[in-house]
Amino acid sequence: MMPIDAIIVAAGRGTRLGGPVPKQYLPLGARTVLARAVDAFLGHPAIRSVVVVIAAGDERRVDEALADRTRAVRVVTGGATRQASVARGLAALGGTAPPSAVMVHDAARPFVSAGVIDRVAAALTEAAAVVPAVPIADTVKRVDGGRVIETVDRSALVQVQTPQGFHLAALLAAHAAAGTTETGSTEAGATDDAGLIEAQGGRVTTVPGERTNFKITTEDDLAAARASLAAVPVVGHGFDVHRLEPGGPMVIGGLTIESPTRMKGHSDADVALHAITDALFGAIADGDIGHHFPPSDETWRGAASDRFLAFAAERVRARGGRIAHIDLTIMCERPKIGPLREAMRARIAEIVAVPVAAVSVKATTTERLGFTGRGEGIAAQATATVLRETT
Repeated sequence: MMPIDAIIVAAGRGTRLGGPVPKQYLPLGARTVLARAVDAFLGHPAIRSVVVVIAAGDERRVDEALADRTRAVRVVTGGATRQASVARGLAALGGTAPPSAVMVHDAARPFVSAGVIDRVAAALTEAAAVVPAVPIADTVKRVDGGRVIETVDRSALVQVQTPQGFHLAALLAAHAAAGTTETGSTEAGATDDAGLIEAQGGRVTTVPGERTNFKITTEDDLAAARASLAAVPVVGHGFDVHRLEPGGPMVIGGLTIESPTRMKGHSDADVALHAITDALFGAIADGDIGHHFPPSDETWRGAASDRFLAFAAERVRARGGRIAHIDLTIMCERPKIGPLREAMRARIAEIVAVPVAAVSVKATTTERLGFTGRGEGIAAQATATVLRETT
């Protein structure tokens, strides 16, 4: 297959959507709109490199939106119009080995699939210009001043999407013929790059697009995009044990209580919060409490365990997860957990920022068997259910 580079046009202001932040930089689940579009091309075997074209002054926004992806893409500043921005993206391609073909994609289409990219890439082996398209499903009418003039035959009409694919030489020639400059193009009727090819009499081939590959333009589009994100529950498990030693008070379940004994540990040894913390790390496959807060680090000597739990909850949210439920079981002879249960639920819910109804606290003894039965220590186990985005 021929070498193909991708240009993702992200220089628009999104005026129809409104708001202080251009739509390509808005969050969409765990990633931004732009990051989703970029990831589709970075992860595709047909694409050799990716150029992102941004508006002047958006350098900080693109760094935040793409995070570590900025090392894998080339970011360039666009021009005054979309055509000018594409031209600047084309100028950034190549280096010592220019591509044979290029795909141009709108950053505001975050759900482009590998299948659409596959079909455009395959068609480029034969055609010089390729666009994905979907049939128009609704009845189309021509109106004038709010009055229907005629019903249009939709059988030959399609909605065109991106990425649009081109042999590089053909697209460069079309831009040159259209007089593309930093202020736009003299080809006023062209609303996309395929239009420039058409204006020069070139042939544009269509391949099947997908309705999920829609462009975010309005608030309704953004709401639909957010609603389309699927989430599945994943469950993490945590278990912890701490030895008891003379002296109080004791810290357990986020509470400090009067007690003749306390748990021994590098931090405040809150066995309950430690178990929940590990359950959250487990749900997102992010190591364990010892990895993030090693006991060899004096920073954490005597540290309050609510810091560990709050950190784990934030890691879940940063990965696009939502904590749906926490189930904690404490195994001990003393203290009696029943009188503390509701206060523990409230405190745990406060730390991880979930409703109290999402936190369960239970207690059991081991019928005086084992170290917990002998009063030598306390054990806790927890499960955490996290809803994680799948698309």
